[in-house]
Amino acid sequence: MSKSSDILWLNVNPSFKGFDRPLLQYLNPHQQIAQWNYCPSLDEPNSFEVALSLLHEHVQGYGSPIHLVGHGTSGLLGLLYAQRYPEQVRSLTLFSVGVEAAIDWKTHYYKYRHQSPYPRQQVLQQMIDDLFGDTPETIAEELTHLLEQDINQSLSLHHLFRQVNLPRIHVTVPLLVCSSVDDVILNPNHLRDWQTHFSDPNSRLWICPGGRHFFHYFYPQQVGEEMLSFWRSVSHAANLYPIPDLLKASA
Repeated sequence: MSKSSDILWLNVNPSFKGFDRPLLQYLNPHQQIAQWNYCPSLDEPNSFEVALSLLHEHVQGYGSPIHLVGHGTSGLLGLLYAQRYPEQVRSLTLFSVGVEAAIDWKTHYYKYRHQSPYPRQQVLQQMIDDLFGDTPETIAEELTHLLEQDINQSLSLHHLFRQVNLPRIHVTVPLLVCSSVDDVILNPNHLRDWQTHFSDPNSRLWICPGGRHFFHYFYPQQVGEEMLSFWRSVSHAANLYPIPDLLKASA
């Protein structure tokens, strides 16, 4: 079976799908994007191995290597997949994923839980401040609900009694690594260190001027332009059906 889009957006955080929507809406007129979602049920193990197996089963339906995209934990899954199956991956775009790829918003949340005498709701409010900045009370309540859902339902390496560290993950595929100047989850050194791990000449690091941890929600056009430019350079380098210069066409 051959699928119509060669770009696959990964999502293992169902509660956060709304944060992807503005960027997907920007990209869709230019490039068709397929989506792959994973959410373990309460009866299933919270396992990256299961997720990798299911993702590989899906990707094998494509007739050629594909571009993968993922934010946070979804990006970590894409990184693990590209390490294991590089022949299946044309490029990988990561949002808010550092060289220490296991570090995510939950790492900080559980750190606060261990260090703080405050109840869960106050710790979540601190996370709202870290992830989104100053937020109106009504919106903060909605965001708190989304964070709680993500803790309870999504794929994760971490839980209250154990936070996992991973060895640095090296991949050979072209990488676009994106973050923001004010993402408090990632240490700036963990972003800059990516440049020493790039093994493909088309790999690049791009820093958004704002937007914190979910910068792609607040800056969809800027992020989208960078992604289109990256995919075009990868396609040209591989001499595979180059993506048209849509940035100039849309200017």
